Amino acid sequence: MAASAAAAAAVSQALRDRDVLDAVGTSAAALSLAGSSFIVLCYLLFRELRKFSFKLVYFLAVSDMFCSLFTIMGGPSNAFYCFAHDYSAHFFCVASFLWTTTIAFTLHRTVVKHKTDVEEFGSIFHLYVWGTSLATTVLRSIGSDYGRPGTWCWIQQGSMGKVLHLVTFYLPLWGAILYNGYTYFQVNRMINNATRMAVGISDRSIQSDMRADKKAFNRWGYYPLILIGSWAFATINRVHDFANPGHKIFWLSILDVGFAGLMGLFNSIAYGLNSSVRRAIAERLDMYLPERFKRSLPTLTRFKSQQENELTSLIVDASNT
Repeated sequence: MAASAAAAAAVSQALRDRDVLDAVGTSAAALSLAGSSFIVLCYLLFRELRKFSFKLVYFLAVSDMFCSLFTIMGGPSNAFYCFAHDYSAHFFCVASFLWTTTIAFTLHRTVVKHKTDVEEFGSIFHLYVWGTSLATTVLRSIGSDYGRPGTWCWIQQGSMGKVLHLVTFYLPLWGAILYNGYTYFQVNRMINNATRMAVGISDRSIQSDMRADKKAFNRWGYYPLILIGSWAFATINRVHDFANPGHKIFWLSILDVGFAGLMGLFNSIAYGLNSSVRRAIAERLDMYLPERFKRSLPTLTRFKSQQENELTSLIVDASNT
């Protein structure tokens, strides 16, 4: 009798933990869905944003949007739905962080190598991102057992399935993190060298431009940390689960689903809400808002007259020359 009561209590606690994880994951994914959908909407509505650099941000936001959407659509009740749900979620989540590497590549090629041919890589980027995402998704399915209900029903049985999970998701993820970090380090070093040269020749106009570019890069330089912040706890959780199967750490699982679910929101704020987007929104508000509301929004004037000093402009300007 005591054993039965203990087992029932354990099952009840597991269900409560599952409900909490579902709520945290769904809430985080909903915020990411809202943020990425906003960026997609801005791209579709504002024609002036449809340049190559922001087109990459648009596809990043599309990937984040569908990754979040399929995460929210958890709790499948049959094997087929479970199969389709997790194939889609894995595909778009991998595509999301792969698109960040195309942005880093474009930045590096334009700023460091001084190349103006970045738009020629558009079709290659699509083949690389969607092809790699599809390949990793198919490979991951080899070690999976579908049909169990829950937000994440793609269950790896045995060590082979867990190894495939690490290889097909976390290996390309941390490869992207290392590549992005190296790329931004190279760009930062180039800007620092150019700044020192400007100081040496005492050209105030060049110094002013380089300070603006440096200020812009100070924000872009943190972007590799988005992937680290989003997936560090998930990586630790997967490694712990691989080393200690059956011994879940609840608080680590909370951090895992919470931060991973917020990746789309972080990306939309960092990559999408640049001065070009803010200025486009301000211009539309200035065009359609009644005058009495404009007076209560003094930031409209500032955004309209704001110079494009972010690193996105470096990519756009260089690719159009």
